[in-house]
Amino acid sequence: MPAQHTNGNSRPVGPKITDMSDDTITENTILVNSQHKDYRLLFILKKLVQHLHDFARETRLTTDEWEQGIKFLTECGKMCSDIRQEFVLLSDVLGLSVLVDSISHPKPDNATIGTLLGPFHTHDAETVEQGDSICSEGKGEPLLIEGLLTDPNGQPIEDGTIDIWHCDENGFYDTQYSNREHPDMRGIVKTDKEGKFIIKCTRPVPYPIPHDGPVGKLLKKINRHPFRPAHLHFIIEKPGYDKLITALYAKNDPYETSDAVFGVKSSLLFELDKLGDAKAKLYDMKPDDWLLRWHFKIITEEESRKLVLKRNSEAVKKLGEDVRINNEGLPEAAPLD
Repeated sequence: MPAQHTNGNSRPVGPKITDMSDDTITENTILVNSQHKDYRLLFILKKLVQHLHDFARETRLTTDEWEQGIKFLTECGKMCSDIRQEFVLLSDVLGLSVLVDSISHPKPDNATIGTLLGPFHTHDAETVEQGDSICSEGKGEPLLIEGLLTDPNGQPIEDGTIDIWHCDENGFYDTQYSNREHPDMRGIVKTDKEGKFIIKCTRPVPYPIPHDGPVGKLLKKINRHPFRPAHLHFIIEKPGYDKLITALYAKNDPYETSDAVFGVKSSLLFELDKLGDAKAKLYDMKPDDWLLRWHFKIITEEESRKLVLKRNSEAVKKLGEDVRINNEGLPEAAPLD
């Protein structure tokens, strides 16, 4: 369908919008949004308009409520900066972040499952050596992580990138301090030939998500707390493998079953041990310091593509619409011609 423009006689060319009413507005909006051949975008916009309009109809949305919604989103935008993303936070508390990750990066039962990224990841973490600490002094109770990275069958993955970040004993990330001069409580380590990595950090603690902005006001309005259980974030990457964004959560944490951003999954719960004399001596730590062992299992990009295709194809069948799967394994509108 040609894009709307004017011809030599200044007459518009394109779809005609007529008989505007509550019953036709959705159809007309979809029609004028369809003057292109980006079929993935066409499908997304069609579904967005359908669901958005259905939401307004089903809730009988008032003008005052709509204006309040616009004001809320505007305040979210004003709260965003290079080190704070209020819209990511909004997506998190609405459960959307976890859902999108699960759709985009499905995992088989024998691989480590993903969860949300959260709003505190940065791109300035420094690469450290095996056994180094990613935390400056006085940030919390010392913790040693002994990690292993393999494929689902247990084959070690060498030279994998392990990006780790977490809060300090006060429940704050380094980016929440106004005097931040360099990255802290975050670092990157590479796996060795056996797929192992060892890193020093501190025991994570529960903390509240930033709740001094519009998202925090929303939580208070609907009687929700802003707390997250103690956890450690990980991004694991290796060329040829599907990127894993995940986190490990402290078992029996007070907020384990009421995480403000819905990130906790049962297969990601950990329990800590004491380091003991031998490891304490080996890593220049104390026997009563904490130890976390974890085996991460990641799948290849090809395995991920096949799983995405399988699950997306199953989802499309349930729609019962004229939709096709494109070369990226994503549903899109089927061409009319």
